[in-house]
Amino acid sequence: MTSPTAHRLLVVDDEPDLRTLYELTLLREGYDLETAACVEDAWQLLQERSYSVLITDMRMPDGTGLDLLQRLEAAGRTEKTIVITAYGSAENAVSALKAGAYDYLTKPVDLKQFRAVVASALRDAEVQALMVREPVAAPLGLPVPATAVASPSDAKAAAHALPSALAKLAGHSSAMQEVRVLIDKVARSMAPVLVWGESGTGKELVARAIHDVSSRHARPFVAVNCSAIPEQLLEAEFFGYRKGAFTGAAEDREGFFQAAHGGTLFLDEIGDLPLAMQSKLLRAIQERSVRAVGATAEVPVDVRIVSATHKDLQAEVAAQRFRQDLYYRLNVIQISLPPLRERLEDLPILCQRILARIATESGLPTAPALSTDALSALMHQRFAGNVRELENMLHRAVALSGHPTLEPMDLGIGAWVPGQPEAPEPLAPEATASAPAAQAFAASPTGLHAAPPDAPPPTSPLPRDLVSHLDEVERDILVQALEKHRLNRTAAGASLGLSLRQMRYRMARLGVQVTEQGVLLGERCEPDADAD
Repeated sequence: MTSPTAHRLLVVDDEPDLRTLYELTLLREGYDLETAACVEDAWQLLQERSYSVLITDMRMPDGTGLDLLQRLEAAGRTEKTIVITAYGSAENAVSALKAGAYDYLTKPVDLKQFRAVVASALRDAEVQALMVREPVAAPLGLPVPATAVASPSDAKAAAHALPSALAKLAGHSSAMQEVRVLIDKVARSMAPVLVWGESGTGKELVARAIHDVSSRHARPFVAVNCSAIPEQLLEAEFFGYRKGAFTGAAEDREGFFQAAHGGTLFLDEIGDLPLAMQSKLLRAIQERSVRAVGATAEVPVDVRIVSATHKDLQAEVAAQRFRQDLYYRLNVIQISLPPLRERLEDLPILCQRILARIATESGLPTAPALSTDALSALMHQRFAGNVRELENMLHRAVALSGHPTLEPMDLGIGAWVPGQPEAPEPLAPEATASAPAAQAFAASPTGLHAAPPDAPPPTSPLPRDLVSHLDEVERDILVQALEKHRLNRTAAGASLGLSLRQMRYRMARLGVQVTEQGVLLGERCEPDADAD
């Protein structure tokens, strides 16, 4: 790390008192500093020399901080920009981050947080300088300094590191090219990113790519599945706890935020986070500090937040299941991943990559290949589970086939012939109830040889006792959920949208018992009070 005096900072604010406050605060840290009172004065200084970090107010007499950001972007400048906005002006902050700002602060500025954000920007600027493969953009009209050119070894390392991270996202379709461009752009700043996509589209892979191509790539990447943590443990897992904070807390333990300090915190399935925890997460993101369970003081943390979900969070906000303020904090920049069925041109390279990895993991001398018929059959699948479904299909084929070339029958599907319709989307129960042909398709073992359209639809008798019938259905669902989650009632309930108390009530009412031998079905009873 270089000394603070090696950094030159530029502060732009039209209020003399605030300009002086920022100047004194940064001078005490040992930074070289210059100030400007308006956009044009700042731009004049930027034309004359380069800076490590630019700190600018949003509104000034002759323009805005966004104007400076746009000029810097057009000139190809590398200064990290911190924008200071008025309290509550979330739209301005979002606009600044989308325009390329590294981070933002709201007035009144907390000086401790101010110093931490500036230090974080300088650290990232240093790392970026080591990764750069081309000369750093010099001030307009000035020659590029010799120190701004990366050495051949640095350039070779950067050239290898940057593409390799994005290369993990296989595919040359236009949709995936757009995803790569977005990843490259958002990696430059601290702006929170929300990755949206169906299950199995590779949301965590995108989050890792953002981390790998950013200046934080050498710091921790901590991935958290929000839906897999019991509600009672969320606060302790996220923020850590102190010895004696609760029964079983035998020692101090860091949380996810502390573990990701200086790096990236990936919050997968953020839409499943309970409302109570959402408010605590919002405060941690806003204040950039966390307080461990049992602690009395908050600890500052420096993390980049990347979240992911398969849910429509806007609909969740409208249904009051997700906080609107947290949604706007997380959804500064959104990356939408296309489902596999919308980028089937990427299927050949995906299969090649997956089969090569399976061969390496299995110790095979050579990777199996797909026959023309197998690839053609795959091209006409709908892949409701996206890339994860494709990966499972290929894993099973390699394990059971043993041949160097995989045929359609190895994949568990029939060969596609010209004129044959593609495998349709799985239909909802309401749709299948009124679609005899779809029911015949679902009843086919392979899903490709449907029964004739005039075949009579299967019928089921109406239940004589609707209440008992519904109880049986509910009991079967509870048993399946418990078995899926290894008899963990909290996790099983959460997967069904139930709290632990609601899960216990339903288990007691329907006679579902968890024992060391597994799930037992006993006599039903009616608890005293409904947990709903």
